[in-house]
Amino acid sequence: MNIHEYQAKALFEKFGVAVPKGVPARTPSEFEGAIKQLPAGAVIVKSQIHAGGRGKGTFTDGFKGGVKFAQTPADALDYANRMFGNTLVTAQTGPAGRKVQTIYFAQATDITKEYYLAILLDRVTSRPVIVASTEGGVEIEKVAHDSPEKIFKIVIDPAVGLMGYQARELAFKLGLTGDYFKNAVKLITALYTMFWKTDASMVEVNPLITTPGGQVLALDAKVSFDDNALFRHPELTALRDLNEEDPKEIEASKFNLSYIALDGNIACLVNGAGLAMSTMDIIKHYGGSPANFLDVGGGASKDQVQAAFKIILTDPNVKGIMVNIFGGIMDCNTIATGVVAAARELGLTIPLVVRLEGNNVAAGKRTLAESGLTIHSADTMADAAQKIVKLVA
Repeated sequence: MNIHEYQAKALFEKFGVAVPKGVPARTPSEFEGAIKQLPAGAVIVKSQIHAGGRGKGTFTDGFKGGVKFAQTPADALDYANRMFGNTLVTAQTGPAGRKVQTIYFAQATDITKEYYLAILLDRVTSRPVIVASTEGGVEIEKVAHDSPEKIFKIVIDPAVGLMGYQARELAFKLGLTGDYFKNAVKLITALYTMFWKTDASMVEVNPLITTPGGQVLALDAKVSFDDNALFRHPELTALRDLNEEDPKEIEASKFNLSYIALDGNIACLVNGAGLAMSTMDIIKHYGGSPANFLDVGGGASKDQVQAAFKIILTDPNVKGIMVNIFGGIMDCNTIATGVVAAARELGLTIPLVVRLEGNNVAAGKRTLAESGLTIHSADTMADAAQKIVKLVA
């Protein structure tokens, strides 16, 4: 689960991570009041969407930049009104863009130098890792490609947590001294505490800045949480912004289905994440394009299968459906019954190919054959993929 920058900054402050003062506003009537809460001086006006590259983005009406520097409150108000309710398109949103429904006003800060800092899970070592660089304010991928020697990593043993010497080592590698060094160590330590205690999957600060007064501040904030741990954090779940999520993915979560929309035209309904990825691969291999990742899990019910079909068919790009089930725990006849019920209820008119294998497969195939519906059966995954690709061509 992702959250907005203003929400991440509020969490930062709760855990003692220094940030410039900022105030969010969710309606135009709140703009003036929010600006007045900031210290006198220049204001940074930031569109709040779940995507990076806001500063380089362009709104659909041609207005450029989702992050603006305003010299006066009047300028800040003007920028906010131009952004609010407008659709911002960035490199990460795709051409559809995202509608801006919250504006974050932040105190402008003098910057001595910009750095990069992030904490995430290193899947190679299965441990948290802190990544830092002296090159902040730019894409970290570009730094990694052009100047890998400027990226530093500290791997943390989760059993003991971040040690003091590790935080100091990182601050030293960033070339910080004096007050900058002490404040950086404090910020790194607080940021890791937040990462660990909130079950975050990623915390990114780009840029982390130093100021002429010796401060070290998180100028930006991007935070993602582990969905599987949200049951422990109802206060974090409350931060979820459904307006930033695909409606199909929201609906899938209500039925405990793992669904991710893609841009193809062949929908997939599969049990098991690994099998789902293999199914997408084989569709691509035979010249097709998957419309989604959809894992119904190892013990899906008839109702979940019907819900999955309904979600699939809300995508207007879908021209065919491939069901690929390997029944270990899963009963193939349960899947077949759900498929038949969904096809009848929804009046399915697009091609449907079903491949069943495993537990109670004979009963499942019999249910499909006796349904009276146009359901194309397949014996193997390759056979199913070739058939659905040919049917939607």
